[in-house]
Amino acid sequence: MAIQKILIVDDSPTERLYLTDILVKNGFTVCTAVSGDEAIERIRAERPQLILMDVVMPGTNGFQVTRAISRDPELAALPIIICSSKDQETDRIWGMRQGAKEYLVKPVDPARLLAAIAALAVPGDAAGSVKA
Repeated sequence: MAIQKILIVDDSPTERLYLTDILVKNGFTVCTAVSGDEAIERIRAERPQLILMDVVMPGTNGFQVTRAISRDPELAALPIIICSSKDQETDRIWGMRQGAKEYLVKPVDPARLLAAIAALAVPGDAAGSVKA
């Protein structure tokens, strides 16, 4: 599946702008949400093909939203890449256990982000094999 539409979930306007700029310059369509609760609404309304998820947000955090999406039969196939400033190995492991396909540490390197997206678009590729 070619990924075209991506939802960025981050409470930081700077981070949303940074990621949007990278993605739009590389031909992706982007929508955004500023909280976990808004993310669920946007997913159902916009039907993105990939989510870039922050972890530290007011209210429902990114780990909780990732877990909710991965446990929802309607949304479980939707891939999530966590993009977080939490850079401990335990954070990465926990994010993957919640259902994320990849975990990237901020500031996100554009080449790593694009490689992670490309890996998800290739059927049978070992998504999640790129180390953050």
